[in-house]
Amino acid sequence: MPNFKTLDDLPQDLSGQRALVRVDLNLPMKDGRASDLTRVNVVAPTILELANRGAKVLLLAHYGRPKGDRHSTMSLSMVQGDLERVLDREIMFIPEVAGPVVTQSVDILGNGDIGLLENTRFWPGEEANDADFAKSIAAHGDIYVNDAFSAAHRAHATTEGLAKLLPAYAGRAMEAELKALDAALGTPKPPVAAVVGGAKVSTKLAVLENLSRKVQHLVIGGGMANTFLAANGVNVGKSLCEHDLTDTARTIMDAADEAGCTIHLPYDVVVATEFAPNPPSVRTCNVHEVAADEMILDIGPQATEALGDVLKTCATLVWNGPLGAFETPPFDEATVALARTAAALTQDGSLISVAGGGDTVAALTHAGVADDLTYISTAGGAFLEWMEGKELPGVAALSA
Repeated sequence: MPNFKTLDDLPQDLSGQRALVRVDLNLPMKDGRASDLTRVNVVAPTILELANRGAKVLLLAHYGRPKGDRHSTMSLSMVQGDLERVLDREIMFIPEVAGPVVTQSVDILGNGDIGLLENTRFWPGEEANDADFAKSIAAHGDIYVNDAFSAAHRAHATTEGLAKLLPAYAGRAMEAELKALDAALGTPKPPVAAVVGGAKVSTKLAVLENLSRKVQHLVIGGGMANTFLAANGVNVGKSLCEHDLTDTARTIMDAADEAGCTIHLPYDVVVATEFAPNPPSVRTCNVHEVAADEMILDIGPQATEALGDVLKTCATLVWNGPLGAFETPPFDEATVALARTAAALTQDGSLISVAGGGDTVAALTHAGVADDLTYISTAGGAFLEWMEGKELPGVAALSA
């Protein structure tokens, strides 16, 4: 567990203090408004707590990939209205991140007021983690708070550079994320199960290699499972499969075996000759009975039930990726069933469950259990890199 300071380590009265707060406001937009406010809801408690304690809160965030140039379509002024609605506060938009315009604006702000600075990626110094650029921003703050775990895998000026220049603290969302992740893989209560799904082994090689050394049960689902089945000599028909990675799959299985980790692959599967909602050709069969013209699109009911029994023996679960093509019925059944088992075990207090990644969140929401797991991370790349066992620069900087 990284040793970091939180808002609890700050004085209760922050009147007159200028807090530079890194948040994630990279919101999906539709018709000029955010179509999903999850990221704003996640950081709202930190922003409001600092403001209510009297600080002048200056929000730092990026939007899109402007690559160091100004683009009106990527200005953070576009999310000002959404922020104001969620926070129920008036917010001053500041069209710079440093310099006299910011100085003047901060002077206008009263204690407890909130300012939103422009897209940090409009300046090349952000992604280059330029020391002078970071210093120019730091000049406008007394403390630095990072509440953007989703950007913590980037060593940028506002995720790492500022933490080295000002007293640095984790915001409430960052604090909750780090505690949950530590409970899942840092210092977890064993036995630990990991569910890893998704289309391709190639995108999650490092995740599988890291987990096979750290968990007692590794459940592999999605298209990835087909590559492992093929590595075991199973004919997977027309299924999505990376046949060139079967040797790699065998290496992972051997390493897991050596580490005392059981890899769980499906022994019954749901197949069809076409990938479409409820196709007439859909059937359930043993993995050794997949026809040459069929595709494996989900894990079968017997294997799903057996996986549920495995979870009942575990104390900790970390989940990334669906078990089947869950967006297309009936290939959502295994993911939904196992998600509901995990939720029930979590609710009765026998399982600590942490899940993350875009597809995973969508699948758990689809199963109706997104609020029933211990913790759900909305961070994509940062969550995956954490599962790979990598040090995240934005987190490491907080504990420096």
